[in-house]
This record gives sequence, structure tokens and C-alpha cells, in this order.
Amino acid sequence: MNVLTLGSGGREHAIAWKLTQSNLLNKLFIAPGNAGTAQIGTNLAIHPTNFEEIKKAVLQYKISMVIVGPEDPLVLGIHDYFLADNELKKVMVIGPQKLAAQLEGSKEFAKKFMIKHQIPTAKYQSFTADTLENGYDFLDSLKAPYVLKADGLAAGKGVLILQDLQEAKKELKEMLTNKKFGKASSKVVIEEFLDGIELSCFVLTDGTNYVNLPNAKDYKRIGEGDTGLNTGGMGAVSPVPFASKVFLEKVEKQVIKPTINGLIEDNIPYKGFIFFGLIVVNGEPKVIEYNCRMGDPETEVVVPRIKSDLLELFIATGENKLNTKKITFIEDSAATVMLVSGGYPEAYEKEKEINGISTSKNSLVFHAGTAIKNNKTITNGGRVLAVTSFGENFNEALDKSYKNIEKISFEKMNFRKDIGFDL
Repeated sequence: MNVLTLGSGGREHAIAWKLTQSNLLNKLFIAPGNAGTAQIGTNLAIHPTNFEEIKKAVLQYKISMVIVGPEDPLVLGIHDYFLADNELKKVMVIGPQKLAAQLEGSKEFAKKFMIKHQIPTAKYQSFTADTLENGYDFLDSLKAPYVLKADGLAAGKGVLILQDLQEAKKELKEMLTNKKFGKASSKVVIEEFLDGIELSCFVLTDGTNYVNLPNAKDYKRIGEGDTGLNTGGMGAVSPVPFASKVFLEKVEKQVIKPTINGLIEDNIPYKGFIFFGLIVVNGEPKVIEYNCRMGDPETEVVVPRIKSDLLELFIATGENKLNTKKITFIEDSAATVMLVSGGYPEAYEKEKEINGISTSKNSLVFHAGTAIKNNKTITNGGRVLAVTSFGENFNEALDKSYKNIEKISFEKMNFRKDIGFDL
């Protein structure tokens, strides 16, 4: 079968890399892709939210399945677009429909869903510019730190955690009346702060059945020891050492099953990944957020640990037959370290030549923000490469990644040297 993967990051390169191992794959296309995906498939210069151009490509290249990497096309309704089009409706789309994608597209929608289906989460209220004063009152009722979340999509940067009450009130006003995060913060969810350690769990579901994928923990802050600004993610490990069998059984019982059952009960069709952003509070899981796609850089440690044929699992998802499939994993740990452009997550320069990728041994190098210019691989984003390795434990895996990073270079390259420091 011919398959199209939408997206251009490390997540999409990891998924594409795994798909090339399937005997069921004929041709692989990636839109728009990057310098890494160009080596294993055909890149198409199409933006993932340009549905009309995607349609043309699907028909031209006789594509039978579209795998949606990022959240934007899902929240904008790409799956619904396919279902409503007579020429496209038989094409399998791996990624939920617009209503289901609101689990990520609207923090308030997700919170209401969790409360309704008794899924453990932090207490919250949501506010608009018209109810700003009520927002101040709610902040007064909470203890520091204060958590403010833009309701809509803000590229992983719409969450503020503040220690000072007056600063929290000032930022709430900035978000609601001065549109600090644009349209995304026209509504803001204020939550009680949960103190604990975070991790992520993932499932692939056909809407009725699901398979659990490996769990992971990522590191969002730019600086060592989790300091500085939030990024899209600076590294990840899988499995998470503190996620015991007993704890994961709690996650399944209290979070995953009620979520799948809630989708069925609310008549919300869902085909694709569900990403559960969790925090462990006194040994109990609570949901911080849902995402309607895989995480990045978590995909770069989760997908390499999947032994099973990923395309076979996607076909079963499209055909509502996931209950007929078993998924197997590599027992070893995987760890990835993200190499980023100097200045990221603030202003950074592009088009810096990257050297040394091919000298990497015993590691997988997934491209995130890269392009090809004059036959050279150059930087084309804030997060540039993810270097993933295996080991008996995450420390061994990280050692391999860091050894290979020494061979890779580009101007002002930056990375965290302490991934896994809190484990």
C-alpha cells in the first residue's frame, strides 16, 4: 500500500522509519518531511493543513492511508474532510476526527470530559475576558504556584506556572485581554497545582479497542535541571523507571479504560493515538492533559521500542480490528537527546550546515528541523536532530547518545547534558 505521513519533525521521521520496515508498504510519501525523511521516502512540498493539496497528492499517488503527525490538521478537521469527500472517504486516516481532537484543541473540553467520566485530574475553572474578575477571585482561592493554560493550541507554550499571586493576575489579564497567546488564550483554564513527577502514556485505538504503547518521560525546559523556558522537548526516555507494573495497572483502570469508554458513551469516534500526559501524586495518576497524536520527542523513544509491524497495526485501526492484534516491545531502554539551534526556544538562525550525522554508530538519528540545500544538510528549525540509543537501562542508552553527539556539529548547536537527571 502507498502511505502518506503528514508532518516535518522528528516524530514523523521516526514513524516513517518504522513504516519502511513493513512488508505491507509499497511507497512512502511525507508532506512536507525533512532531510531525514527524504532518504527513506518521497517528500512532498505540501503543508499539513493544506487539505486541497493533500487531496490532489492522495489521488495522484494512489495513497491508501494518511497518518497525521501534528495536531493542527486534526483540530482543523482533516479526518472529517476525507470522510465528507467521495473520492477520499475510503482512504484510511490515522488520527481522530475534529470533535475528538478537541481533547487537545480545547483544554476546557478535555477538563469537562474528564470530570464527566470521573478521570482523575486537577480541579479547575475557565474564564474569558468578560469574566476576568471571577478569574482573579478563583486565583485568590488557590495556593501558589498558580497554573494558567491557554484553552486553544499554542504549540506547547501556552502554559504558565507562577509563584506570585499578583503576577498570576497580571498574566491572566495579558492572556485574556491582550491575547498573549493569540486566539488560543481567548479563554484560559486556571488549575490547582499538582506536585509530583510527570510521565506520558500512549495508546493506539480504533475507537473501541486499543493497544498500549511504551510509556515515556520527556524534558521540556531548555536548561539543565529543568530550568529556563519551555520548549517542544529536549529529550526523552522509555520506559520510565518509576512506572511500576502496579502503577501502570492503576493508569489502565483509572485513566485509559474510562477515556475509551467515555469516547464510546459520548459517541465520539476516535481512530489514532491518544497521549495521556500524567503526573504521579502520592503514587496515584492524575491527567494533566490529553494530546490527540504522539508526542515529540517521545515518539523517538517509543516507536523504536515497538517490535510489531506498525503499518499492520494502523491497518487494523482503520478496519476496527485492533482486538485481533498483539503488540510486542523491545525490552531494552531507549533514550533520545535533542540537538537544538542556538537561541531556541527564542529567536534562532537557520541554514547552518550540519556535519557528522553519518558517523553516528549504535544510535538512530532522527531529523526534526532539517532541510537539504546544495546537497548539504542544513538546520531548518529550533529542534534540529534527535539522537536515540538503546541500552540495558536509560543511563547506558544516554551514554551512547552523548558519545555520538560528540561527532555531530553545527554552528551554535545546543543540547541538555542532564536528560534523566531526576530518575
